[in-house]
Amino acid sequence: MKAVILAGGHGKRLRPLTDDRPKPLIELAGRPIIEWQILWLRYHGITSFVVLAGYLKEKLIDRLGSGKRFDVNIAFSVEDEPLGTAGALRNAMHLLREDFLVVNGDIITDVDVTKINLEDGIVSMVLVPLRSPYGIVNVKEGKVVKFEEKPILQDYWINAGLYLMKPDVAQFLPERGDLERTTFPLLAERGLLNAFPSNPYWRSIDSVKDVEEVDRDLRDGKVKLER
Repeated sequence: MKAVILAGGHGKRLRPLTDDRPKPLIELAGRPIIEWQILWLRYHGITSFVVLAGYLKEKLIDRLGSGKRFDVNIAFSVEDEPLGTAGALRNAMHLLREDFLVVNGDIITDVDVTKINLEDGIVSMVLVPLRSPYGIVNVKEGKVVKFEEKPILQDYWINAGLYLMKPDVAQFLPERGDLERTTFPLLAERGLLNAFPSNPYWRSIDSVKDVEEVDRDLRDGKVKLER
């Protein structure tokens, strides 16, 4: 099975870190995000990758090369102008003949991808519990009794940016647009979008604070992606 890494975005919210490099090349604990992703997926038996590159694509290609130093094979699908995640994936479908994984190029997770299944759907979307961005205070009879720092809200789930897809998804991919706004709503209407709830380590790198916190988590051993 191949893994597709969506690595074409500008990462505007992470400026100035992304002024001179694409977001997946931001370093965490001594490695770029995308290298941590390759190591994690290789551990689960995936050795063939397609990287969808756009913004500062030459730097991604120079850094990763053919994948030889990771003991994997890497191909690149390049967009010369922004197509959105769905458009970029459509542009790469000629490289994808069997079921494949799609991974946002800005997440760090250790979810076991071998457990994801498609059943009767075309796409299975990995979901993770929503974590509050704020600490909360528990109060009883007018007294503060407990603090919870960024608690997980178990009744609410969010898109983890990780999907297992069948090649049949191609018919739902527009020439331009993002998966979340075009493809996924269409699949959901037709009952073809499966949910795969999971509770692994998971973080999306959306701010400088995320970079600092995930860097610390990797160094502290809270998530182990290199095996």
